[in-house]
Amino acid sequence: MKIERKFSVGASAEQVREALSDEATLLGLFPDAETEVIRRSPDRLTLRARFRALGRDNEVTFHFGWNEDGGVAFEKVCDGNVWKQLRGGVSASEAGSGTRLRLHMDGRTKAFVPELTIKIPMEMQLDEMASALRARLESTD
Repeated sequence: MKIERKFSVGASAEQVREALSDEATLLGLFPDAETEVIRRSPDRLTLRARFRALGRDNEVTFHFGWNEDGGVAFEKVCDGNVWKQLRGGVSASEAGSGTRLRLHMDGRTKAFVPELTIKIPMEMQLDEMASALRARLESTD
């Protein structure tokens, strides 16, 4: 399953790269979760997010890394319940006086989990992430 969101902000590409390198921006990608950094290294940041969904408490862990072009790549630590693999990223390109962003996820579910059942919640999650990122970047304009 592949999903993506594209949007533009008035911030320059340099401002976007700077924001994407900031821990606060990455923590803010999960606005409805209690999120914390659990491990740092120069090229990788590991976050844990706790949230409630479908009446259950959940916890997810993501590894974030920075690309040479200033974008961010991320990967969910899959616990085997739903996802075999879930990866994504944020990339940016100059667009006139602002910057065009692409936020995407690509995942494969376990055999017993039909992708159709998880697609809408994942689209909602990506929408929340895009809204949080847009708000953060528009505050830097």
